[in-house]
Amino acid sequence: MLKYVALVCVLVAVCSGAPQQNPQDVQILRFDSNVEPDGYSFAYETSDGTSRQEEGKLDNPQSENAALTVTGQYAYVAPDGKHYTVTFTAGPNGFQPKTSLGQ
Repeated sequence: MLKYVALVCVLVAVCSGAPQQNPQDVQILRFDSNVEPDGYSFAYETSDGTSRQEEGKLDNPQSENAALTVTGQYAYVAPDGKHYTVTFTAGPNGFQPKTSLGQ
């Protein structure tokens, strides 16, 4: 279980939004978090257009084959002004992202 939580933390670090030119000016508009023994969820939105929603659930928690499955999405505005959204699933089959470009 601990290695799956560590994997999720690494994925969060790798998948965070694009760097901002002046991050001190970015405000957190919304943050929600819920942690349970068999899973977690969180969501946030910032004033620079970055947002993230994620949910992790422990599958087969009582077996040797227990695995954490994570689903979610994050979005950000790139330096060129384009809006990017990445929807993903991560679990026993690896990290599976789908990217879309808006505006």
